[in-house]
Amino acid sequence: MINTNLIVERFNELLDSKSFHALRNELIDLNAVDIALLFDAMPRESLPVLFRLLPKELAAEVFVEMDYDSQEHLIKGFSDSELKAVVDELFVDDVVDIIEEMPANVVKRILMQADHDMRKHINEILQYPPDSAGSIMTTEFVNLRPEMTVSDAIKHIKRTGLDKETINTCYVTQNKKLLGYVSMRSLILNDEDKKLSEIMEPNVIFAQTHEDQETVAHMFKKYGLLAIPVVDNERRLVGIVTVDDAIDVMTDETTEDISKMAAVIPSDKPYLKTSTFTLWKTRVPWLLFLMFSATFTGIIIAKYEAALQTLPALMVFIPMLMDSGGNASNQACTTIIRGLSLREIRFSDIFRIVWKESRVALLCGLTLALFNFARIMLIDRLDIVIAFVVCITLVVDVFIAKLIGSSLPILATKIGLDPAVMASPLITTIVDALALLIYFGFASALLF
Repeated sequence: MINTNLIVERFNELLDSKSFHALRNELIDLNAVDIALLFDAMPRESLPVLFRLLPKELAAEVFVEMDYDSQEHLIKGFSDSELKAVVDELFVDDVVDIIEEMPANVVKRILMQADHDMRKHINEILQYPPDSAGSIMTTEFVNLRPEMTVSDAIKHIKRTGLDKETINTCYVTQNKKLLGYVSMRSLILNDEDKKLSEIMEPNVIFAQTHEDQETVAHMFKKYGLLAIPVVDNERRLVGIVTVDDAIDVMTDETTEDISKMAAVIPSDKPYLKTSTFTLWKTRVPWLLFLMFSATFTGIIIAKYEAALQTLPALMVFIPMLMDSGGNASNQACTTIIRGLSLREIRFSDIFRIVWKESRVALLCGLTLALFNFARIMLIDRLDIVIAFVVCITLVVDVFIAKLIGSSLPILATKIGLDPAVMASPLITTIVDALALLIYFGFASALLF
């Protein structure tokens, strides 16, 4: 782990003293990811100078890892020849990622400097729906034929592999149709005169072009792969998705789910680079919705105002009951959403989940009620009937809250909604209203 602040100070000193040779020597000793982080922390006006000090291949690697604002700033300062040199070193999927985030005038410049083949591949990828396997794949992969010998295959890889995303796994095709794959390990360990049709693995794990990118990302975790081929409806190989792209997808999807669970509209930008106005736009719609939905609890309390005036002690326990129900539902909801996102839970498991959560809810509710009953009798010294009303409400409230928290995300997934939307704020609002109805229902029956 590098100390970013110290290195940024050191780089600024070298820039001020115009010690460019020393600065270049320090830069080339660093990893491309670390350089990108340092560049993002440097003043914008110094980025073009720093970037031009890097060797061509390292510069391209660093450029891919930089944030989109820094990339845009550099592109605007590049000459056409400098931009072409960077674009020529990039893989197609990286160029597509950059294009999708840039304004139209910058995109136009990038495409003008890309060669004909790259523009063709970019257009192929851009035609696929967002968040699909086709949108995150690269078309730069090693393509072999089944009649090739091991010796022929290795020569082909040496000749073309430099421009490919990966050579660890090579794909065997016939008339573009995917037949199997061979690993570099199997090529090295087998006899040179053996044909690929003899040593290839025909059972290929592949994805369809229109398959959801999150599903593809989970395939990497499930099968432990470094790359997954992407085929069209006729099983013609059109590209591959590599594990680094899958990690990016998982990170983005997790960030999106956490945002939704916190009642915030997801944003692609980092927090510190998001404007106050943008944060307001992402938060206020949910806050307005939850504010108006919370009026139901106010209506319920107003309906039982006379009872509260008759027995004010009832008011004391309302926050505790609402919080207990909300916390119980959040526990169940978070557990189920995690299971859904990891593909550990399916809709067919709903009855098993409800049965399990019912038992958990009963045990949790009775435990809370027992401790609460002791507190009311020994510390608050209230009437035993009030203690019974509060405790029986607590048991029923926790029971219903856990059932709602565990079943709603599964039902949401079944009808095509994001289960994260059902999380904390929305379920808590529902549970709060139900807690009050249960509480005042028991109080009306037993006390009035």
